[in-house]
Parts: sequence; structure tokens; C-alpha cells
Amino acid sequence: MPPLPAHIVSLNLCADQYLLALADRGQVGAVTVYAADPAMSAAAGAARGLRTTRGSAEELLVLAPDLLLVAPYQVAAQHALLPGTRIVAVPEANDAAQIAANLATVAAAVGHPDRARLLIATLRATLPPVTPGRGPVVAQYQRGGYLTGTGTLVDDLMRRAGVRNLAAVLHRPPLSRLGLEQIIAARPDYLLIERRTGGAAGDRGAALLDHPALARAFPAAKRLYLDGALTLCGGPGYGQAVAALRAQVGAQFPSPDGEGQANPSTAPLPPRAQRSSSPG
Repeated sequence: MPPLPAHIVSLNLCADQYLLALADRGQVGAVTVYAADPAMSAAAGAARGLRTTRGSAEELLVLAPDLLLVAPYQVAAQHALLPGTRIVAVPEANDAAQIAANLATVAAAVGHPDRARLLIATLRATLPPVTPGRGPVVAQYQRGGYLTGTGTLVDDLMRRAGVRNLAAVLHRPPLSRLGLEQIIAARPDYLLIERRTGGAAGDRGAALLDHPALARAFPAAKRLYLDGALTLCGGPGYGQAVAALRAQVGAQFPSPDGEGQANPSTAPLPPRAQRSSSPG
């Protein structure tokens, strides 16, 4: 059996989260500078105290990793810089199957395939199935008026939480813009807003979510909230994101035989929005 990689470096925020979930802490040479930011990383706690990198050529030559985890678009450049280093691409994951595939890939690379098998089994056992078009209509409305569409992690999350994505109802692509008047006229049952931390909105894009017209059309009882770090990357923490959304819409987890459906009429009121600023 080949020796385990002893100095692993991640150059991608999503790869950070797989690495931290699957490798021994002593194997981690560095993670990205974003890994310990709780506004961006679902593994922020595990990343604290680890060395970080911005991925510059100078840093990587000093770090001298024996395994490099990168996004697919980074592979060619890193091969040119570190031709003798093993490089593993960790693609974007937009559903549970892709998350499971990434878990298996990273676990094999770091030398702990048993850990991936356990995490995959847990994910499959706890995630509710994707449901057909039933339940309340929800729109993930983002800063700048962007609407999250089909084929995305949030779309998969919504269907597992027992709600319908407004973008699917409107036949929108993975990402599109919907003006203030348009989102109000579309009349989704809920807006799904990224929870912000800090003070007031720091730019005009974020301030759109605090517009008085939007507040009148979608008061606190018609807003759902998720921490952005839970959906920025599809990864080991995906089950937590699904559970958080289901809890807010008052859904019951289906039984193993598929019985039991989301019951939006029992939904508790979501927490009042925190007036704060989102990163970026």
C-alpha cells in the first residue's frame, strides 16, 4: 500500500471542506484563506488554526505539497507549476450524487476511503428523496435581484425539503435576474434569503433585499433563511442545509416507504431577518 500523502494543499473553497472532513489533521498542509470564514465555509470550525494559502506560485513552491486539490479549471496551470505533484480535481457538486462522487474521489486521494463510505451512507440514510411538484413555491432571491434556478444545489435542496422552486415554475435557467416588480408579481409563497451577519447592507445589490416594497410583499412570515455557507458548496454538510430548510417550512421527513408529505400549513414562522451585511 502506498504511503498516505503527508502534506496536502487545497486551492479551492469547496475542496477545503472535503479535505477537512476526510483527511487526518496532520495531513493538511494548507487550505484556502476562505476556509475558516464562517460566512463562506461550512467547515470553518475545522479549519481554524490551519495554515492558509492564496495559491500564489511562490506560496506553492514553498509549501511543496505531495497532493494538491483544485477546481477543474485550475489543473493545467498547477501541472505546469508543480509537474511532479499529484493533482486531483474536485468538481462543483449540484446534487447528492455529485457530492457522494466527490467524497469518494477525495477520500481515495487522501488515503481514507472508509471515511467516505461512512459519510455517503449517512448522507443517503438521512436525506429525504427529491419530491415532485408539490408544496409551497419558494424563490431564492439573491443580492442584485438574482434568482437561483434549476440544475443547482439549491434547486435540489428545495425539492428535498418538499417545496417548489419558483425558477422551475417560470422555466428559468440556473441563474437569472428578476426585477423587484417581477418577483412581487410572481407571488411565490416564500422568499429564501441568505442570512447575513453584521450591520446594514453594504452595497446597492444587498440593499435590494431590504427594499420597502419587498418587505411589504414578503413580511417576516413569508421569508425563509439559510446560512450562505451551507449552500455555497455542495459538500459533507449538505444534509444540514436540507434539514435547516425543512425545519422552517414545517415539513416531516418521509418514512422509508415514501409515505408522509410536506405540510406547509403547519409551518412555523421563520425567524425575523437580521439586518446585516453579506460578504462581497
